Amino acid sequence: MRKNLSEPNPLRLNTLDGIRGAAIVWMTIFHLCFDLQYFGYLNTDFYENPIWTWQRRVIVGIFVFCAGWGQALAAQQGLSWARFFRRWRWLVVGALLVTAGSYAVFPQSFIYFGILHGMALMLLLVRASSHCLEKTLRRSGPTARNGLLLGGFILGGLMLAAPDGAGLLHSTWPGAEALNTPAWNWLGLISRKPITEDYAPVFPWLGCMLWGLLWGLAGPRGSNNEPTRSRLQSARRALAWLGQRSLPYYLIHQPLLFGTLALLHG
Repeated sequence: MRKNLSEPNPLRLNTLDGIRGAAIVWMTIFHLCFDLQYFGYLNTDFYENPIWTWQRRVIVGIFVFCAGWGQALAAQQGLSWARFFRRWRWLVVGALLVTAGSYAVFPQSFIYFGILHGMALMLLLVRASSHCLEKTLRRSGPTARNGLLLGGFILGGLMLAAPDGAGLLHSTWPGAEALNTPAWNWLGLISRKPITEDYAPVFPWLGCMLWGLLWGLAGPRGSNNEPTRSRLQSARRALAWLGQRSLPYYLIHQPLLFGTLALLHG
């Protein structure tokens, strides 16, 4: 496919890429600890111990928030659906590879709706609304703009709280049990967590992505020349470089970590 030469190259935001890069480093340490536990070198419970469950939530939250922020930059720069789908299709391919790889290692708890699956669906939803929202905010006066942003942040908060409210739904409506089945538990409105190694449903994470979108729309538009005023400039540039390559890194880091430990374990 020929590149559309009329479409400008997207401007990056070093702060956004750096935050995503820091999350990648944290995720790598987290997965290394998980693998050490799997092979018996670390004695802990990654499924119930709050030290690990809360770390996972924060890491996922950072990635999802940054994805929404990135869509805000794309909307501000007028990037096309064609460019979006060129990147989005690799996210879908990555999600399918994660499903296949996890099934090979964990057939009883393979990943069928993990972070990449959730991101692929949520990005479609956010992308569909981002350009319209960006134009509306740009054309609105200060009062209307602030009201729209506040309403959006409240809506995101309600999405984040939706899984907690699902408990009331399950206690009052027997038909809600269907939401626990694989056909519908990708929504996140469950009363019991599914047996899977990674689970990133639409609710609550769509609320986090919406917050990232609104944060980005309310903030700077991005610049390839954004300065890094710090004595740690090299580290910040390295994190930004890593953040720009989050998907390929995500796909290769765990097989490398797991495979290396498997060889060492014998």
